[in-house]
Amino acid sequence: MNYPKIGIRPVIDGRWGGVRESLEAQTMGMAKAAAELISSSLRYPDGTPVQCVVSGTTIGGGAEAAKCAEQFSTQNVVATLSVTPCWCYGSETFDMDPQTIKAVWGFNGTERPGAVYLAAVMAAHAQKGLPAFSIYGHDVQDLEDGSIPADVAEKILKFARGAVAVGWMKNKSYVNLGGVAMGIAGSYCNADMFQKYFGIRPEWVDMTEILRRITLEIYDHEEYAKALGWIKKNCPQGFDLNEGKNLPDIITKSKVVPADKDWEFIAKMSIIVRDILFGNPKLNELGWHEEALGKNAVAGGFQGQRQWTDWLPNADFTEAIMASTFDWNGPKAPTPFATENDTLNGVAMLLGTLITNTAPCFHDVRTYWSPEACERVTGHKPAGVAENGFIHLINSGATALDGSGAAKNSQGEGCMKPFWDMTGEDISACLGATDWCRANYEYFRGGGFSSHFRCHEEMPVTMLRVNVLDGIGPVLQLAEGWTADLPDEIHNVIDKRTDPSWPTTWFVPRLTGIGAFTDVYSVMANWGANHGVTVYGHVGAELITLASMLRIPVNMHNVEAVRVFRPHAWAAFGTEDMEAADYRACAQYGPLYK
Repeated sequence: MNYPKIGIRPVIDGRWGGVRESLEAQTMGMAKAAAELISSSLRYPDGTPVQCVVSGTTIGGGAEAAKCAEQFSTQNVVATLSVTPCWCYGSETFDMDPQTIKAVWGFNGTERPGAVYLAAVMAAHAQKGLPAFSIYGHDVQDLEDGSIPADVAEKILKFARGAVAVGWMKNKSYVNLGGVAMGIAGSYCNADMFQKYFGIRPEWVDMTEILRRITLEIYDHEEYAKALGWIKKNCPQGFDLNEGKNLPDIITKSKVVPADKDWEFIAKMSIIVRDILFGNPKLNELGWHEEALGKNAVAGGFQGQRQWTDWLPNADFTEAIMASTFDWNGPKAPTPFATENDTLNGVAMLLGTLITNTAPCFHDVRTYWSPEACERVTGHKPAGVAENGFIHLINSGATALDGSGAAKNSQGEGCMKPFWDMTGEDISACLGATDWCRANYEYFRGGGFSSHFRCHEEMPVTMLRVNVLDGIGPVLQLAEGWTADLPDEIHNVIDKRTDPSWPTTWFVPRLTGIGAFTDVYSVMANWGANHGVTVYGHVGAELITLASMLRIPVNMHNVEAVRVFRPHAWAAFGTEDMEAADYRACAQYGPLYK
């Protein structure tokens, strides 16, 4: 695979005759240290270390800048980090490639004016319309100090993490299995948005393709047997909401797959959906050469309701296992895969996963519960993290199983992990926390199963969503917060007021007392759509950095100002109202892929 790489540009004072020679070792040392920091700290979604390319020579002027650009042009360098301990010639040495994302680290030392170069080159970037991130340590370092200060390292890694995410998406596909579900606006796939803002190629596959492959047996039969055996062993059936109901004929006569054959159908469907997205060389051996190629996907979604689920088993298992960090083959990279083909939530799943390397959890942002309403209905007021109220996140059975929080970190706390850290015990715990309730036939006439779990852990998570505004384009909103473990006397009562066969997460955003985060109600009231995504950890700052690279404004967040890291030129659009400045800067520069 041709991985997206970070190019490191060691920039130097071009004066030969003592000045440049005295700075060569220090300048190249900064470059190599930055490369080592990135490669040792960050991984691609497939688990391999992020790769850096260091310029073969320091850059003192235009000739060497061009030589570096030529070197990088053959290495799939998506972003450059220029480093220097000294004064250099700004517009002669800077990265002028409009296709790369840019940052500059200027050494904070007294012997040479690295900070002066940093300021000068930021001005050059701004004047040329090539925004760059400015990295400058808070404290002065000694000349011989080759370490990277913690605050500098934090910014370098934020920049590199976002840049790798941009590069990973580029030239891949979002695969629409089906079209629009139930008139949901997010299901309308905006091809221009995907291409211009994310560099993604949307593709459409009719849902009948799944039926064709089942009918013609275009799948790996050995893997199907393995998957079905794994399901029967690890996916116990939960309660059946349909028991005791006198369902009308229009529902009972609509189910064409016998209930005792649902899992067989679902196992085949899950393998086929994965093969459609990513291809499978086994199909080539079976004589299906086109099908073996796949769609070069980075994400996708399944329409399901209603043209599929009105007569065929739902895709809740398929969606849940695609987004999880494991399946019948063991640990695997999670695939952002959207329920109801909500492409905008699918994009949010993708952004969250690329930043965290953890599973994206798809949710309906269902209900805000005030402490007063909770007490009225259950007889108990919430306490602890949920004392100011909470939001019920629930979905029709398709949330990644990692969202149960059953995996444990080294302190024994519930968490979510990258797939390469998932142990056999973690996988067993997530499976053990989940049962599979027969689909509610009133919603899903074709049957199937919904994943059913309750998140019992108090975990740091970030909820996010991409929305589209007419005249503006995509915007990102996010809320850092925690999952809450409500006591049984609250959970059991509230959970039964909606569909109790679906996975439940109680979410509490961190409040700031300002704007959309004045209280929990305001977060719910300002959320832009009926769906949202949670990923593990408080990663709002990293998502804001990524959004600025893509030129997508952030309309709602609760990240402390000191953690926000955007290109230096954003300050020229205003420093008092940063949200408004972000909108103006994104509008001025336009989408990344114009």
